[in-house]
Amino acid sequence: MIKVLLCDDHALIRRGIRDTLSDAPDIQVIGEAGDYGELRALMRTVGEADVLVLDINLPGRSGLDVLHVLKDEGTTMRVLVVSMYPEDQYAIRALRAGAFGYVNKGGDPQLIVAAVRTVGQGRKYVTPEIAQMLVESLTTPGTEAAHEKLSDRELQTLVMIASGKRLSDIAEELTLSPKTVSVYRARVLEKLGLSNNSEMTVYAIRNGLVGSE
Repeated sequence: MIKVLLCDDHALIRRGIRDTLSDAPDIQVIGEAGDYGELRALMRTVGEADVLVLDINLPGRSGLDVLHVLKDEGTTMRVLVVSMYPEDQYAIRALRAGAFGYVNKGGDPQLIVAAVRTVGQGRKYVTPEIAQMLVESLTTPGTEAAHEKLSDRELQTLVMIASGKRLSDIAEELTLSPKTVSVYRARVLEKLGLSNNSEMTVYAIRNGLVGSE
């Protein structure tokens, strides 16, 4: 039996994932959390599971932050990242941070079941799209885009600004101060050689970080 913990700040999404996994006879969801604090409390209560299904966009510490913490602690729990963001935004970062797999929430729910089984067996789960990106990153070294040099939080700030969110909205969603978000924005502008939010939006669209609609 593969024991699973869920960590996603949206209760309805957690319920959907839980219901999907519960239909599988070899998977058992032993706990749910809405953020990093709840996850830590849950781990103290039920212990580590075989697989942690983790969202990227959590309030406070992001999923990528959680990945780094768990990796530094030497956890035996394998992490499957499940996100609304397309693979080309965060998949490679998540894998580098220690994730065993990455699945888009908008895909077939049965992919999550397959991914949990694969990760539960100690194997990496990557979609054909991610596999292609990994191959390209290996065969074309030195050609990474400028945004690949951004930190996880800086990239998250770029994507959210380019999606039309105000700094105050971003601060609230990430449980950060507006001043901190402004610092991330300034770093993004400097690292990408841009001047304002409009240029950030254009850059994000051209590089496939957000949709053009």
